[in-house]
Amino acid sequence: MKAVSLLSGGLDSTLALRIMLDQAIEVSAVNFVTPFCTLDRGTDYWARRQSDRLGVELKILRFGEEYLDIVKNPKFGYGSNMNPCIDCRIFMLRCAKQFMEQVGASFIVTGEVLGQRPSSQRMDAFKLIDRECGFEGLILRPLSAKLLPITVPEREGWVDREKLLGLRGRSRKPQFRLAKEYGIQEFSSPAGGCLLTDPGFARRLKELMDFSPVFSLNDVELLKLGRHFRLASAKTVVGRNEVENERLTKLWREGDLCLEVEGYKGPKTIVRGVIVEGNILLAARITARYSDAPGSEVVRVNYNFFGSGKHGSVDVSAIEEHELKKLKIG
Repeated sequence: MKAVSLLSGGLDSTLALRIMLDQAIEVSAVNFVTPFCTLDRGTDYWARRQSDRLGVELKILRFGEEYLDIVKNPKFGYGSNMNPCIDCRIFMLRCAKQFMEQVGASFIVTGEVLGQRPSSQRMDAFKLIDRECGFEGLILRPLSAKLLPITVPEREGWVDREKLLGLRGRSRKPQFRLAKEYGIQEFSSPAGGCLLTDPGFARRLKELMDFSPVFSLNDVELLKLGRHFRLASAKTVVGRNEVENERLTKLWREGDLCLEVEGYKGPKTIVRGVIVEGNILLAARITARYSDAPGSEVVRVNYNFFGSGKHGSVDVSAIEEHELKKLKIG
């Protein structure tokens, strides 16, 4: 018998997969990468590590613009921030179902634990997700299976229900004990790895959606960088270091304004939106504020528009802190 196991590279999904291997189930693993993943070493790094260690095939599925529709208009709403956890889970399981059919598997395995996450790991949420996927009875959650309704794999004898677990709640002590038994020493952070659950990022995203309901992956990448300010009809993003300055330059697109202080080290600033003369002056003052120029000095800030060849410069003094706070986002 063959299953598809969702593998994030975290401890729970790794344990769920290992439990299936112990029952002689052939497993193909699938890992999902969204635009909002946060893992420093690459969103698929830990999944590759675990699949290699366990000797299973791994499929990486990367989501792009199509995933933004879930974030913009979640059917089942958001969690505590901008995280559409139930809609996200349904989307991933539908993709896993397609992969399952491609590889000839018979059911799906996840590392979910009843009660571990408030939005998507409740009994009613599990039932809702399974129903919306059109896949009721064929999603097995080995870590909490004994607390959940019996599934097809258990009823048909493909897996032994007695060898599954009955974990509940947010404590991870049982998982750590089991990891020690299995010799699993490395795994990704249990914090979730999703920017949509981060309050600061969520504020930036909500602000973007309020002003620009139609946004792209480029806009999402911009949200991950720098200091953000709202100048009426335009968004201003100021780099915090050389790495961010370089990344901002790569995200600079048609119509964007880029500013930089002349003669001093400092940030690159990107202004995006409806840009008027007042925005240019204000963005220049913000840019000066974060440069190495003395605070009281009038400096020249050069600017140019991407793609148009239009450029110029303004002489300004740095914006005052009390003005800056009124404009800051997140």
